[in-house]
Amino acid sequence: MTALAGNNYGDTPVVPAKPDNYLTHGKTIRSWLLTLDHKRIGIMYLVVGLLAFFIGGMLAEVIRTQLLVPQGLIFHGTGSVASSYAAYRYYNQVFTLHGIIMVFLVLIPIIPGALGNFALPLLLGAKDVAFPKLNLISFYLYVVGALLAILSTVLGAVDTGWTFYTPFSIQTESYVVVMVLGIFLVGFSSIFTGINFMVTIHKLRPPGMSWFRMPLFLWSIYATSLIQVAATPVVGITFVLLMMERVMGIGIFNPALGGNPVLFQEFFWFYSHPAVYIMILPAMGIVSEIIPVFSRKHIFGYEFIALSSLAIALIGFLVWGHHIFVNGQSAELDAVFSFLTFVVAVPSAIKVWNWLATMYKGAIVLKTPMLYALSFIVLFTIGGLTGVVLGALSEDVVLHDTYFVVGHFHYVMMGGTLIGFIAGLHYWWPKMFGRMYNERIAQITCVVMFIGINLTFFPQLMVGADGMPRRYASYLPMYQPYMIASTIGAYIQLVAFLTMAGYLMHSLFYGKKAPVNPWGGGSLEWETSSPPPHDNFETTPSVGDPYDYSDLVFDAAVNGYVHIEKPEESLVPVTAPH
Repeated sequence: MTALAGNNYGDTPVVPAKPDNYLTHGKTIRSWLLTLDHKRIGIMYLVVGLLAFFIGGMLAEVIRTQLLVPQGLIFHGTGSVASSYAAYRYYNQVFTLHGIIMVFLVLIPIIPGALGNFALPLLLGAKDVAFPKLNLISFYLYVVGALLAILSTVLGAVDTGWTFYTPFSIQTESYVVVMVLGIFLVGFSSIFTGINFMVTIHKLRPPGMSWFRMPLFLWSIYATSLIQVAATPVVGITFVLLMMERVMGIGIFNPALGGNPVLFQEFFWFYSHPAVYIMILPAMGIVSEIIPVFSRKHIFGYEFIALSSLAIALIGFLVWGHHIFVNGQSAELDAVFSFLTFVVAVPSAIKVWNWLATMYKGAIVLKTPMLYALSFIVLFTIGGLTGVVLGALSEDVVLHDTYFVVGHFHYVMMGGTLIGFIAGLHYWWPKMFGRMYNERIAQITCVVMFIGINLTFFPQLMVGADGMPRRYASYLPMYQPYMIASTIGAYIQLVAFLTMAGYLMHSLFYGKKAPVNPWGGGSLEWETSSPPPHDNFETTPSVGDPYDYSDLVFDAAVNGYVHIEKPEESLVPVTAPH
């Protein structure tokens, strides 16, 4: 778009108008901090979430370094009981903070908060979410909760583990109340975000976009929002009771006062197992968007993938009891929860098989988002299958509280949620910032990341099956080879993450300008500029099948994909590599 300066005769040069997009629409810090633009709020979630991820990740590196040698490399006593207690308490604080930061400040909020906020209205063809002010409030609740978590660490780091199990969390001298209050506020942020997204999907779908014409990422966000709204109040109330127990001694969880500590575990896992799906469902939605685009095929089994998201959300509320098989639960309940654990794996398997069917005989293009999507399928499948192992009663009794559980959990969370997030970040990065990253370096980094994750967590499955307990600061020498391999894998991951941060930051300043549709996607976010304007769309986009690529062809002039009726001379077929 151009503008003429001067008189009507055009005797002055044509001056290009300044680009107006959400990044340039008000550049002051105040305009960002008080913004109601869902895109800017998503970017702020991204920045804070990545900062929390860096802190939590460095704590993980401390843990892995500690476990290089059997007696512990960093935290180990000098021989006396007092020095050993102090050293191991520091270790407890480190792995507790790692777990709390990664679960409550990264894994749960980062995909809905960052990528969900940015992409959801664009996928709907809407100008914003239903409640922009509530969206901003949600972000600041998240920030305040994170700051309280940091404050509790400065005052006296929590050493309870991220699960806050009673009665130890009632008795410890660390600042549990401040940490729990921070998580409580983060929980409210999650509830508000869930409500906002549900209303947005219900009320702001454009004409022609029925439920079964929505992009699958929206289905996954909708299912995630259901869990956020229904389950998060339970853990919020549980944490309020825990704070009251510590401050007032009311005797709900404290056995010394007639309370029941297992009741805390029941409440906690009623939320925390569905919370696993708050983390993984959005990642599955991202993979469902990426695979058809880079396979150049319509998604296979759309309805099954969409409804399986709702099935996971529903059944996920019914399986919390498998976390407490060894806590004196009745045999009948153990059998029911074991069966339901197998059942909840079925909708996930439906997604995997439909993704594989989509790729079958497709014109697969191995760009970076696709490589991460393929990594997700492999890593999440390992995590899912080991979860089935732990769902079997006889095996869970043996493997409970061993490193097998650690390996399983990290395959699901690291190999699932975080790899899905990274896939989505690379997929929407050109749309978010209008710049392309270095594709070759990004592909190499993905391969290194895949190797590092497997080298970190597969030895943990093996050493756990061999009997090594989790959360120990020292271990028997027979386990050292597994621990060395796991630590080397963690260092490889660190190199991959630092490399990723480097080329993404480089792209912001030196990357090639991104076209409107660099990948050939068929959903609505690829019909607006890169980066999008403040109001998302200059004209109302037309709604069609988001997985129909029949009218998309590669335009060499813009180095991207465009919709046309008849191919022109400068265009190549949509299935050609790009």
